[in-house]
Amino acid sequence: MKIVCAPDSFKGSVTAAEAAAAMADGAAEVFGGAEIHQLPFADGGEGTLEALLSVWEQQAEEVEVVDAIGRKTTARYGVSPDGRTAIIEAAEANGLPQVSDVELQPLRADTYGVGLIAQHVLQTPEVEEILLCIGGSATTDGGTGILRALGVQFQDESGEQVAPGGEGLGEIAQITLDNLNPRATEVRWKIAVDVDNPLTGPRGAAAVFGPQKGAGEAEIETLDAGLGALAEALAATTGADAEDYRKAEGYGAAGGLPVSLVSLLGAEVLPGSAMVAETVGLAETLADADLVFTGEGRLDSQSLGGKVVDAVASRSPENATVVVIAGAVQLSPAETRAAGISAAFSIAPGAATLSELQENSAELIQHTAAQVCGALKAAGLH
Repeated sequence: MKIVCAPDSFKGSVTAAEAAAAMADGAAEVFGGAEIHQLPFADGGEGTLEALLSVWEQQAEEVEVVDAIGRKTTARYGVSPDGRTAIIEAAEANGLPQVSDVELQPLRADTYGVGLIAQHVLQTPEVEEILLCIGGSATTDGGTGILRALGVQFQDESGEQVAPGGEGLGEIAQITLDNLNPRATEVRWKIAVDVDNPLTGPRGAAAVFGPQKGAGEAEIETLDAGLGALAEALAATTGADAEDYRKAEGYGAAGGLPVSLVSLLGAEVLPGSAMVAETVGLAETLADADLVFTGEGRLDSQSLGGKVVDAVASRSPENATVVVIAGAVQLSPAETRAAGISAAFSIAPGAATLSELQENSAELIQHTAAQVCGALKAAGLH
């Protein structure tokens, strides 16, 4: 019998690796002789770095960078065992938590620190691919900070460098690539996104995500206009159509971060769960599985839109039993079955507060997995 445990993290409780281990321990209590695989998973957002490091059995590397407003900080990144693939979680440098101690600065905040991580990674000649996960950002600079750290110059009409962050985007008249780190165009870039918002407009980066980064109405207008101007400048540099940059799905993620990397570095934008699935070999691990456990903190309608649970369920063998274990289950049995999920169970043993569930999550996940396996064994699954 083959069992695969491929959960997301339970936010605020356990990492994906800890959840996978708990599910495996619960399954082993009942199916002791089974072939049990632990595959911590993520959707390209928070926790993806830790999940991949766990799968790769690698330790995080650390580098001195700056946060979204230029203060010195330390960021982590990871490299695969063969040294060919690096993973950067952008929020390690430009994330909202890093600047939560001060008033948000939506016009000033930039991605330069993320570029410093990339610059460091590119010093390793073995690296052929960079996986960039971009959720949780405090920035709306169209990725220009990353490119500045890699040597690109964004200049105004007089040839002077424009101000960093979103406030300088509208002044860009010329983009100079003479000093771009040549390794930046030699490696493959894959950018994980979990939204389909375009760069500009009412569903764009500034309008939709600007408020959570501290932008008021006037600042949103400035940022949106600036991102539009950036699209024009990038198009003039590459010979592309600026409208394509403004309207492409996903380019509005993380303050428009993808647009500069796609246009100047040839980056590929991918749904985060698909990128992680390919990287960890999810389909290969799931092949011939009899029982598949997955899960997350809360199973709801968003879980079925390309998130971890959806990615695992859609790639599981047709005859496999797919079980979701979650902190809370907010889908009906009919909804779960329609999504290819056999059943979903909450870890709550009864009335409990969120803090109580979080404190005992690993034990509760293990107990729930064991209960599920007990029922399946009694029903004839061996």
